[in-house]
Amino acid sequence: PVELPTRIGILPFRNKVLLPGAIIRIQCTSPSSVKLVEEELWQREEKGLIGILPVRDAAEIMAAVTSVVTQGVDSGDKVSKNQSSESSKVDGKIQQEPLYWHTRGVAARALHLSRGVEKPSGRVTYIVVLEGLSRFSVQELNTRGTYPTARISPTDMTKSEMEQIEQDADYIALSRQFKLTATELITVLEQKQKTGGRTKVLLETVPVHKLADIFVASFEISFEEQLSMLDSVDVKVRLSKATELVDRHLQSIRVAEKITQKVEGQLSKSQKEYLLRQQMRAIKEELGDNDDEDDDVTALERKMQDAGLPPNIWKHAQRELRRLKKMQPQQPGYNSTRVYLELLADLPWQTTSEEVELDLKAAKERLDSDHYGLVKVKQRIIEYLAVRKLKPDARSPVLCFVGPPGVGKTSLASSIAAALGRKFIRISLGGVKDEADIRGHRRTYVGSMPGRLIDGLKKVAVCNPVMLLDEIDKTGSDVRGDPASALLEVRARASELNLAVAEESNLLEGRDVHIHFPAGAVPKDGPSAGVTLVTSLVSLFSRRRVRSDTAMTGEMTLRGLVLPVGGIKDKVLAAHRYGLKRVILPERNLKDLAEVPSAVLASLEILLAKRMEDVLEQAFEGGCPLKPHSKL
Repeated sequence: PVELPTRIGILPFRNKVLLPGAIIRIQCTSPSSVKLVEEELWQREEKGLIGILPVRDAAEIMAAVTSVVTQGVDSGDKVSKNQSSESSKVDGKIQQEPLYWHTRGVAARALHLSRGVEKPSGRVTYIVVLEGLSRFSVQELNTRGTYPTARISPTDMTKSEMEQIEQDADYIALSRQFKLTATELITVLEQKQKTGGRTKVLLETVPVHKLADIFVASFEISFEEQLSMLDSVDVKVRLSKATELVDRHLQSIRVAEKITQKVEGQLSKSQKEYLLRQQMRAIKEELGDNDDEDDDVTALERKMQDAGLPPNIWKHAQRELRRLKKMQPQQPGYNSTRVYLELLADLPWQTTSEEVELDLKAAKERLDSDHYGLVKVKQRIIEYLAVRKLKPDARSPVLCFVGPPGVGKTSLASSIAAALGRKFIRISLGGVKDEADIRGHRRTYVGSMPGRLIDGLKKVAVCNPVMLLDEIDKTGSDVRGDPASALLEVRARASELNLAVAEESNLLEGRDVHIHFPAGAVPKDGPSAGVTLVTSLVSLFSRRRVRSDTAMTGEMTLRGLVLPVGGIKDKVLAAHRYGLKRVILPERNLKDLAEVPSAVLASLEILLAKRMEDVLEQAFEGGCPLKPHSKL
């Protein structure tokens, strides 16, 4: 170990750490650092040692660290800082900032020293090449002189301590692992840069605990990791951290090489394909062999000619085709242009549905058979069909059906398509939040798709379908736009029709209602609600309210008998707690009332029922509203 003085001049390094064994070149320009170099290094015949202490700006850390706080000093990398009265110049402005001084540093010696003079100011500067020697701990820091000084104590192990720790099993294992990782790194660097012979010599001659600092200082790591290595006084901790950092650097080099090889392979493959295609084209030209049937672009052009595009669309398509023929398949934009032209060729420009002759009477019968009620809506549809029959070339209107779910809006559109003899397509817009889903994406986007309407025309394969835009009220808007606004391009005008369900006929005419509970013989919760279900149905069908002060329980058979149930005590107590006055119970549950407290029974009217008619008679004001038709 190097013998250190008790007090040493300090050269601060801003956001940088000099580790033992590392070599660094710096330029000293501030008055304090110039004074330090002159007195400690330049003017002495026997060059002394200086202390390198890491510092950082107060604004760069958010929490207190183990450090001594004072005012600015110069760093060794061209950043000027003075002591409490000194300042730094940034963009011509004088600033004063507090610095945080680290409590551990490295003693360094000068390997090379040169002096210069800045023009036109005439200020003296020094360029110093420093080598880190050993760690020290700051006991006392003084910044009041011409340059900072500190009272220090060495932290490196003595020779006897190192000889003792070299016998430790953990140290031996860590040393072996570090050397193995370092050897792998050197091997990779030899393959990449054809160097590394001198580095292998270091592995064999320099002690392992010093190699850890040298290797870590040779590649870029964060300032926090540099401080962590500087603070690692324990050689085992230092070796562990160094092994981790060297291994991480090794893995990053391997990943970078893998990516580079992959990119180079792709480039060489594409270049090879390009040359082969050029040679193939030249061979075909020499042989006069131009097989249009095998040319995809020519086949696409023929398909577009057969599609019957309108003149203005065909003119635009020809321009895109000429552009496509000049492009190579590897060029950007080739695939998007080709997909766009294929879409134009697939659209049904001239294909139409074979319309049947409109028969208003048959259309009305079809609507009546498919939908009950809806008189006003069906009348409006018949009016539209009548106008269509009188003037077939009239522009088709846009009908807007508005109503609650389940009233037949979608099926009405299907009936209109059947009456016209056209194909029907339904496009659901529920949950659409991007207007590009309706209008279509821009062709420049990767994975661009046509809008819902154009895609629907492509699927239905006719140009005159009956198209239903369903759930347009369930579109949502966000930062990508408002789909409802994009629908203005589709719906020139809307005729709003409020759908209303006409009065239904008596559904119970000549019918019985049967609610089946599977596996009725198996004991379970639920059968005790049988009389309540029947009472609810009777109330619904008769439009009579059940008494609000009455509770009931009991199981009902298909013959109308009320069977006993369990839990009578709990049910009666619950009815009493909720303030009900009357309770209807099965007659065969009379014995269970003995368990109910007498105070509760005194405040309730207990009604016993043997058949369902008895329950209905007590549940409604004025008796049962319906006469039973069943003879059971």
